Amino acid sequence: MKDFLQKLGKSLMMPISIIAAAGIFLGLSSVLQNPAIVGENFVSFEIVQNIIGFIRTLASALFGNLPILFAIAVAIGMAKKEKATAAFSAVIGFIIFHITLNYILGLNGFNAETTSIDYLVSNGDSLLKATQTASQYETVLGIFTLRMNVFGGILSGLLVAALHNRFYDIELPLAISFFGGKRFVPIITTVTVPFLGLLMYFVWPFLGIGIEGIGNIIAQAGVFGTFLFGFLERLLVPTGLHHILNQLVRFTPIGGVAVIDGEQTVGALNIFNTLLAQDNPDMNLMAQATRFLAQGKIPFMVFGLPAACYAMYKTSRSGEKKKVKGLLYAAALASFTTGITEPIEFAFIFVSPVLYLFHAFMAGISFMLMDLFNVIIGNVQGGAIDLGVFGILQGLDTRWFVAVIVGIGYAFAYYFVFKTVILKQNVPTPGREEITEGSDVVIKDKDNIGKTIVAALGGKENIKEIENCFTRLRLVLDDATVADEAALKATGAAGIVKIDDNHLQVIYGPQVEGIALKVKGAAEYE
Repeated sequence: MKDFLQKLGKSLMMPISIIAAAGIFLGLSSVLQNPAIVGENFVSFEIVQNIIGFIRTLASALFGNLPILFAIAVAIGMAKKEKATAAFSAVIGFIIFHITLNYILGLNGFNAETTSIDYLVSNGDSLLKATQTASQYETVLGIFTLRMNVFGGILSGLLVAALHNRFYDIELPLAISFFGGKRFVPIITTVTVPFLGLLMYFVWPFLGIGIEGIGNIIAQAGVFGTFLFGFLERLLVPTGLHHILNQLVRFTPIGGVAVIDGEQTVGALNIFNTLLAQDNPDMNLMAQATRFLAQGKIPFMVFGLPAACYAMYKTSRSGEKKKVKGLLYAAALASFTTGITEPIEFAFIFVSPVLYLFHAFMAGISFMLMDLFNVIIGNVQGGAIDLGVFGILQGLDTRWFVAVIVGIGYAFAYYFVFKTVILKQNVPTPGREEITEGSDVVIKDKDNIGKTIVAALGGKENIKEIENCFTRLRLVLDDATVADEAALKATGAAGIVKIDDNHLQVIYGPQVEGIALKVKGAAEYE
């Protein structure tokens, strides 16, 4: 189950990467179309504004089609091999899933007209009841269906991935052998997915009520709810399951539900981006959405963790300072600019439970303070880019200066606590590790880093699966205990996590994508 959830979490990050970029474009576009920021003359420059408007429309379109993006991403991420076939089948499965729901709804008299607010009010429903009923349905790719948001995409993607892994190499009798192998996957998808649609027609209303109930509990918990989210989000980092927690608040009722221009919008990130695309967004509503987004991360990502890096540098042995300077500088820069923190976190969370809990607690406090002071900074990363685009450039109404003031305090707190704990408890952070045989392994030929990593993992015969997320090389091995940790760290790894005897994660940071390709090439892995 842990392996499944880790793979799912990694899969969910694929659409998030494009969403993060699209969010930045959407934020810049909203700034350039705001006369209060750029002036009336610039806003009246028709040609430029038409181009900006087009960019804004493109970015908004990505958010409007998130369910199918998640379906494809989950199928690709969970497929073992022949990932292109899995992606193709995911599109088929997603469409059939919602066509099935559309057909069943039609048989029961539900369609876009009979579930509209005007129709329901004209037939005797109160405006409140009519709004609640209409919000249970939506149109996806032109198909009237149940409002399942990204859950519909995730469920259909998971089923397609399971079918793909079971049948992509199937051999059929000679007479029908043409339909065997990977050609069989779209066929079995077409046959199987309607049963999922039929099941969800009856099950989803109950699941939806349950998820909305959790969202109401968090909403009623006020600032404690945001503290709990921030605390758990950092606490789950070593497992990789924090990705799933993030997606729950970004795309489900747990992160909030809002009616915008007569349409129900679900999830913190969806609400924020829908409001961002408007000319005059409701700032109170936006504040409710952003409390689970980038603003809670800025104080510890932009200020706190870079200060922790400086503390680790200052406490390293004098002979090791030059060696760890480059590593810590790169890790601090990644956290500061983009909010990618794992290269720093894996330098201390496994060697000091005190620093680990301190970091998680400070993350929870950060989210709570941003909520308490009504800060409004959206998007997903939490680095200086988000602070600039969604905070500073959006004006003082975002109260971005609160995040900076709190962040400065965080820098001092992280530096003092890290330096004190490292020295008093002799924590083996970078530059303070115990010198053991093999720890001085140096990779001279970085062009052959793929071959070096494969050798350190016990050879290509020991490797069963190679994947990666934003920062980690995720490996399934026949025997993880034979991996040479010293050799792996010498390739630039910030940390190594042995999940069990078969699962290993190597933390490389933002450059992991290129490293994964080299490892796959060296291992001749598809």
